[in-house]
Order: sequence, then structure tokens, then C-alpha cells
Amino acid sequence: MLNRYGALLTVATALAALGAVAPAQASAAAPVSVSFAAAEDVFVSQAEPAKSFATATWLSVCGSGCGGTAAGQRLALTRFKVTGIPDDAEDVKVTLDVVSARTTATTVSALPVTGSWTEAATTWNTRPAVSGSAVATHTGFTTGATAKLDVSSAIDGDGTYAFALTGTSDTTTVLMSSRETGERGPKLTVTYTPGTGEEQTDGPLPFTLASTSALRAAGKKVFAHYFPPYPISLDNAAAENDYYARNYLKPEGESGKHAAYGGLLRDRPTGRSPITGDYALADLKTEVKQAIAAGLDGFTVDILSVTSANWTRVQNLVKAAEAVDPGFKIVLMPDTNGLASVDSATLAKAVAGLAASDSVYRLADDRLVVAPFKAEGRTAAWWADWMKTMETTYGIKVALVPCFVDFGKNRDAFASISYGFSNWGSRSPAGNAGLSTNITTAHNLGKIWMQPVSVQDERPNQGVFDEAGNTENLRASWKGAIDGKADWVQLTTWNDYSENTQFAPSRNAGWTYLDINAYYLTCYKLGCPKITNDVAYLTHRVQPVAATPSYAQTKLMKLRAGSTAARDTVEVLSMLTAAGKVSVTVGGTTQTYDAPAGVSAKTFPLRTGTASAVVTRSSATVAKVTSPYPVTATPYVQDLHYRAASSER
Repeated sequence: MLNRYGALLTVATALAALGAVAPAQASAAAPVSVSFAAAEDVFVSQAEPAKSFATATWLSVCGSGCGGTAAGQRLALTRFKVTGIPDDAEDVKVTLDVVSARTTATTVSALPVTGSWTEAATTWNTRPAVSGSAVATHTGFTTGATAKLDVSSAIDGDGTYAFALTGTSDTTTVLMSSRETGERGPKLTVTYTPGTGEEQTDGPLPFTLASTSALRAAGKKVFAHYFPPYPISLDNAAAENDYYARNYLKPEGESGKHAAYGGLLRDRPTGRSPITGDYALADLKTEVKQAIAAGLDGFTVDILSVTSANWTRVQNLVKAAEAVDPGFKIVLMPDTNGLASVDSATLAKAVAGLAASDSVYRLADDRLVVAPFKAEGRTAAWWADWMKTMETTYGIKVALVPCFVDFGKNRDAFASISYGFSNWGSRSPAGNAGLSTNITTAHNLGKIWMQPVSVQDERPNQGVFDEAGNTENLRASWKGAIDGKADWVQLTTWNDYSENTQFAPSRNAGWTYLDINAYYLTCYKLGCPKITNDVAYLTHRVQPVAATPSYAQTKLMKLRAGSTAARDTVEVLSMLTAAGKVSVTVGGTTQTYDAPAGVSAKTFPLRTGTASAVVTRSSATVAKVTSPYPVTATPYVQDLHYRAASSER
């Protein structure tokens, strides 16, 4: 359950690529059972749509013909907060337990609730959205007896869960509510077998990722920058012939508008087959689940427009987070580049509309966090007036966390109106040296700091790239955040494929960058975890930096000024339970070295052909990875994006 990489498979088949497996050893401990009483419960009646039943000691459930009327449906709502389930829990089963006040032969179904609601304020008219199919059903109720509905598939660890109880019969099923004496209200019962904590783990990560609740309770926040133009799918077509494949990855795509630089993109989201229903919303739910599984607290969403398809994606992302887990927070990030022509009142109205969702991030004092990208695109006075409009017109106080392109030039002007600061940051080890200076400056001004953490940056259409040095830039930017004691972190980015900065599961890297990131995220939040599973990661480009493409590109990427010097290397990043011997083969040449326990990285010259690494200990192979990306000296188009592969994927 709480290796959430595996648990999410039970609730999101779209995440099958996670590939988690059970621990190598089953625990011999005795099963444990713990129950959580309903935090809130209430029923609503279609026949009395404006009436509140918040004081009732019972919950009524029946179909549309209830009470002999044509529109008499009743449904019950109940919410639970699950806490304290061990990270290594095994054989987990979760039941929704209800006590019947009558004997009936009726059937009741439990469905996840996707909207916000409160016990005191909910009526039929204000009831939350209920979507999807039933996760559990039960037929036959006996007075005073407990009925158990197996809702295991809807639970993925510590967190808050809400269910609607519905029925189709005209006969009313009457259940005890939490206000009924005798503690006979709804309960959520979790039964599991504790792990011993001593066995070596198996699965995609080199350690056991802490539960969602433990990571969120740490206080420090890790968000990923979501870029709306590049969702999982743009047209719901099969991956081999979808919009990405036809138009963004080919030089001739979109009527040849990207031919000069060999096509707009070099990578894309992991492909999928067409799906039914609202595919755009479903894909955003998948991305939220992916981010939660990787330990993230939320997304900072780039608001490029308040009218276009990108605006619709922003709205749907907020809905997706609310439906999956309102505890996964969306930080609103108006982009002054995209919103250059949008006036203050229009932006205030748009932001206020989004802020109504429980998934949009607010501080403990209820201030709405707004983190404008390139905040200096508007003056500090403009933002101050906008914040005043938000408060006077919509009753929303704003905690401004401007994300600057140039922090040094703008911090003083924004200091008096800001809760915190951030900057977009650099994408090379040279540019990420001395990161603690900005953090210290922000803290000395009494502000929190959101540190950018990045993998790499290559921009075909802009003709520029940074040298990330395999995973060196990722490790360096995390070191800066940890050593400098940054309050928050922003991964830049989750999915900007046009700049090749993505952490999201992709064609060129799978989950590898998120897996590596999970280790450093844990170090940042909770302290570095014990390595319990041997894992080796390979990163490399598929061409030498100076290789000439065979396609007649007229615009080639050049190294950004100030970047780390370009290099042609294959890197092995190992995370080992104990020292081991690593044999690395690149283009048919094999070299061997001794790797220590813990985390270490070593590079080798890039050669044409394939790359692989094998880790052995006492003559036994403990990790093995072969890159599926061959290296060529004659690429079709210039492609400087680092590929990544894991021994556990």
C-alpha cells in the first residue's frame, strides 16, 4: 500500500508503466487492524433539495422512486482521514463499515466523491460531484449488523477519502450516522501485515519512499512547473500517429514550420492508446497521480492565457487535482509573457475563479499563493494594485511569491509586497554553483525561497542548449536547495518538452529522472534515506555534441554563454546497499571500477553503439541496465537531449 509506486496500480491502470513489485520477503508479523471513524457524514434528498440533514442520526440511501415520488433519490456522503499506516505495510485491505438501522434486501454501492463538501452546508442542491463506477457494493442489511464494503482499490495510502453511498431500490436503506450514540457511525477499517523493516526491498526505487502524509507533514514543499501546451495527448490518437508524432517530432510537421531546426521537439510524453470519455481530464488525472507517486506536493501551473485551450487545461488541471486528491496543491503562476495584453481586472477574475477549488494552494492563514512567472514583466506597483483588487473585489488575500528571471535586479522593488521569492534559475552545474547566496538573501529579507531544481535544457527552436553534465546538474541544484535550506522547491519543469526540461515520464527517459529525484526530494524533506535496493542509472546523449545532422537544418543549437563546457559522456549513477564492482560497456569497450555503498557517479567517453552497466557483488549480479537508445555519429536531426535508463524499469 505504502510503496505508492505499486499501490497506484490498483487505482490507475494508466500507471501500469510504474512496474513496482512486491518486497522480496513477506513479513512474518501478525496482521494489524485499525479503524477510522467518519470525520463527516450526511445524506441529501432529491425530494427536499434545499434541506440540510446535518443533524440527523441516520443516513438514508434509496433510488429515484424513493418515497413513491418520481424524483426522490437519496444518497449519503462520508469522509475519512487515514493516518499512521506503516510504509512497509503488506497485504492491505480496506473496508467501509456501516451499521444498518433496518433489515432490507437492498443493494448499496460506494463511489469516490470528486468534489468538495461539508457536512453542515451540503444539500441535494449543493452536493459534490460523484464520478466513475462503484468501487464496492453490498446487498442485504440486517438491523444492528455491520456491512462491509471493500474499497481497497480507492485507497492509496495515508490521506483523506470521501465516498458517496447510493442505491437503486425504492426501498430505503437506513444506516447509522456518526451522530448516533454508541459509536455506530461509518468507519474505514484498514487491515495489513507490518513488514519487518529489515529485508532488502525490491521495486523501482533504491529506497522505500515515505508515505504521502509523511512527506507532506515535513513542511518543506516540492512543486513541479506544469506547462499546459504539452499534456499527455493532444488529440487522443495512438502514440505512433498522434499530434506529437506527426507534427512536433518531425521536421516537416505543421506544414514545415519547424524544418529549420529539425522539428519542434526531441522528446514527448509517454504514449498511450486512445481512451473513451473526457480524455483530456483523464490524462491530467494521470499526471496528478504520477506526481503524487513521485513524492511531489503539487504543480505550479503556468497560466499563459485566460481564454485559449491552454486556459482550459489549467482549469481542468485544478479539477483533476481536486478529483484525485485535494491535498495535492496547485500553485497559480500567471505568466507575464503570455498575459502581456491581459489587464488587472481580467486576471483577478480568472484567478479568483480558480481559487474556489480546495486543490488550489493557500497558506495556513488562508492567503492564496500566487507565484507569477517573470514577475518583473509587470511593475511591483501593478502587482500591489492587483492584490488590492483581489482582496476588495473577491475577498481573497494573496501571498505573492514572484518567480523572477533576474532576482538580483528586482528583489528590492518587490520585497514589501511579497511573501517569498523564486527565480527561474540555471540549467548547468556552472550556473548552479553558489545557490545558497540567493536563499540567504531572501531569508535576510524575511521571505521564503522557492529554489528551482532542474535536469537539463535544450531548445531546438531557440538554437541554444545548456550542458547538464548527465545528472550532475540535477544533483547540483538539489545540493543547493538542501544546503541552503530552501523553504520550497520548484522542479523546472514537469513537462516543457520544447525546452527539454521535463521530469515527467517520457519517451526518452521513462521514470528515471523522477526516480532519481525521489531520492533527493526525500533527503530534502526527511533526511537521506537508507539504500535498501541496488539500482544503477545510465544517462547519455544519442550523438556527440559536434555531430552534423543528415537533415538539412539551417538552425543548430549552440552552447549558452556561461554554461558548463559541452561534453560527450556516459554516466553511471549508482545507489548501492554495499560496495560493488561495476562493468560499463560503451560502444563495445568495457571498463570496470569499484563503486562504494550509497550514491556515486562516474563518467566514461561517449562512443557510437550501445551502452550498458552491470553491478556485481561476490560474483552475483545485483543490478543491470542496458540503454535502449543507440549512439550514432550521424544523427538525422541535431538531438542533444540526455536519455536515461534504470536497472529497475
